[in-house]
Amino acid sequence: MKFTEQYLKQFSEIILKFNIKEIENIIKSLVKIKKNNGRVFFLGVGGSSANASHAVNDFRKICNIECYTPTDNVSELTARINDEGFEYSFQPYLKISNLSKNDAIFIFSVGGGNLKKKISVNLIKAIDFAVKKKSTILGIVGKSDGYTKKIAKHCFVLPNVKKDFLTPFAETSQTVIWHLIVSHPLLKLNKTKW
Repeated sequence: MKFTEQYLKQFSEIILKFNIKEIENIIKSLVKIKKNNGRVFFLGVGGSSANASHAVNDFRKICNIECYTPTDNVSELTARINDEGFEYSFQPYLKISNLSKNDAIFIFSVGGGNLKKKISVNLIKAIDFAVKKKSTILGIVGKSDGYTKKIAKHCFVLPNVKKDFLTPFAETSQTVIWHLIVSHPLLKLNKTKW
């Protein structure tokens, strides 16, 4: 019981420290992208990849925003990893999709990418490509020292958390925040079933 109580207590304390201003900045950016008929490309690895797929559904269905994630196309993703290497699993997808200044990439990641440690290099390559295309870069990450936080226009960073809980809390926060975003009156157009 003690572990369960500590886990939930710590997460509830972290939620109360969420940077509301940064969440609102992400919402304002998405409103602008929608107004300009832009698209949002959600990028994530591991559990964040599953969150990206779910977010695509919600943003399309609830907000009428055109969204995609390269991890939904397993054939293309694995072909690119096989032929070009993992670090190029996302960037060519954005290139063939004609990523533009009207579009955004939205990074879901625990660390946000670290070139020196060779972690999530595919996110870094995608971010660099988005910078070249003058696309908006948004993120929800667990660490403030990652590449996403350094480069993104707006990036929510999970408040200080014990290392043991970093991954589960970061990935849970992604779901909490994107559900908040699609429920926001500035973006929500369609009612949910329940």
